Amino acid sequence: MKRLVLLLWTVCLYPALFAQDMPDMWTKSGGHNAAHPGLKWFTSAKFGLFIHWGLYSKLGGRWKDSSYYGSGEWLMNRAKAPAAEYAEVAKTFNPQGFNAEEWAGIAREAGVKYLVITAKHHEGFSMYDSKVTDFDIVDASPYGKDPMKALAKACRDKGIPFGFYYSQFLDWHEPNGGGNSWDFKTKEKDYQQYYRTKSIPQLKELLTNYGQLGLVWFDMPGGLTPEQTKQMIDSLRLLQPNCLFSSRVGHGLGDYRDFGDSEVPPVPIAGAWESIYTHNDSWGYIQHDLNFKSPKEIIHLLSNVASKGGNLMLNVGPDGDGKWPQYSVDYLKATGKWLQQYGESIYGTTYGLLPAQPWGVTTSKPGKLFLHVWEMPANRQLRLPGVDAHVKSVKILGTHQTLQFQQQPGETTVQLPVTLPDTRNTVLVMEYSGNQSDLSQLRTQTVSSQYPQAEIPTIWAVYNGAAKNKLFTWSHYFGDWKHDNLAYGMITPEDALVFPLDIQDVGDYKIILDYACEKSGASQQGVVTLNGQRLPFLTLFTGEYDSHQPLLFIQHAIGNLHVDKPGKHNLAIKPVAGNKKELFRLRKVILQPVK
Repeated sequence: MKRLVLLLWTVCLYPALFAQDMPDMWTKSGGHNAAHPGLKWFTSAKFGLFIHWGLYSKLGGRWKDSSYYGSGEWLMNRAKAPAAEYAEVAKTFNPQGFNAEEWAGIAREAGVKYLVITAKHHEGFSMYDSKVTDFDIVDASPYGKDPMKALAKACRDKGIPFGFYYSQFLDWHEPNGGGNSWDFKTKEKDYQQYYRTKSIPQLKELLTNYGQLGLVWFDMPGGLTPEQTKQMIDSLRLLQPNCLFSSRVGHGLGDYRDFGDSEVPPVPIAGAWESIYTHNDSWGYIQHDLNFKSPKEIIHLLSNVASKGGNLMLNVGPDGDGKWPQYSVDYLKATGKWLQQYGESIYGTTYGLLPAQPWGVTTSKPGKLFLHVWEMPANRQLRLPGVDAHVKSVKILGTHQTLQFQQQPGETTVQLPVTLPDTRNTVLVMEYSGNQSDLSQLRTQTVSSQYPQAEIPTIWAVYNGAAKNKLFTWSHYFGDWKHDNLAYGMITPEDALVFPLDIQDVGDYKIILDYACEKSGASQQGVVTLNGQRLPFLTLFTGEYDSHQPLLFIQHAIGNLHVDKPGKHNLAIKPVAGNKKELFRLRKVILQPVK
């Protein structure tokens, strides 16, 4: 009922506000086969570990005299290394530092609930004892052992579901495999022959020789029709009916949805799904890549993904000796310590019933709302807009420390202590009785002077006229993908974005627009309006869009606006009349309280 009241208020205040609904790209189900029995453990797990390990790990981002940045597992492709020459690397691949029990132990200590490792990546080298080919770690390398046998057992002993990554189409070693056009002529490839003689037989080996698998993580589909893909899946299911198949098997036939590399949806998604991230900038080991995500960044990423209802699978790239980067070991263990106290707010949860707040995010269980406090408000008053259930208690999770709270119509306020136990993310558990409204996709966003600034992504705007929202993707380094939902298509004043805001404090606010602007849109006029006030601005050129180059944004401070009373307000952004081109591609609007 509370949500209905807020929606009615918004519609009355601005008649055109709901001209467009939330973009449907974010309201579709994330699952492909909701009846699969394996989804129960998968959706409860929340935190997985990805491991990319192969011949590229031995090379460490270098081929001959050149260093490469980005995705190290693509080194053969990027260097256009001849298949026969690249295969020679196997003769010196001898990972004596590999210790399956140590790997599984670190995973357990990190708090991960499943582990997936590359059985064969695009380079075509099999990291297990394959009878289908001699280009594998047992036959082609001096190591001569099957590390996957040991790792599967070690994970099973630790109670960690085990899975394989398998590149079913790209195989740069095989004349009929996908991808290698510098050695083998594409027009002469027989992809069906490749699937018959290597890809499908190897998948059957993996599903036969390593015990019960939690999942097979397919990658880079191609060369098969929907009917042929289904035939392949059906033949594999006979071997392990309970094993999950990822969505990258192709043609929408997977059991759960994998988003793009390093992508988190901006709102909760129904069904089973997963976000995958590198720990540094590469999946495979690169010796000179030391840009590792801190424990705080991992904890925020994990709680953010869980707040949307999904799983996070974080990648580690061991080196050619079988050792993990020390930063990965240390930072994963630090994350595990955080999970020891706050894991109840991650494992087995569903998406948060409240959308992201200035202080953090939420996750849910029946009768419980977990409040992930990333940032302490200056007045130590944690505001929970829309909490209308009967609150029984609020505690710091993992302790007996109770906090005072006050309930009013339409919101609940929690009094925080002077300091929080964990400045990265202290989790509060709010227990309640009755029904709590699901406000996870409510557009109205809170703005408060108790925080340094409010960042409102354009996904929460109401789109009018020709204005639309689309996911834009680009990379910094090769394969280091970035994703943002941007508003685009704004040319006329009718193409307005309207942001419903709940501004808590009277005062002045600096308005900053975070956008990318191509040359064709630069030096055009736009205006921001709030309560009859107008802020005109001129767009600034940032760069041309290219999905394989960095997309450049500017945080353009355009002026100050005054709020004379707290409450609900609508901030609008639109082009002025006379523009001929798209105004810009807006990522978010930022409001900074003027101190």
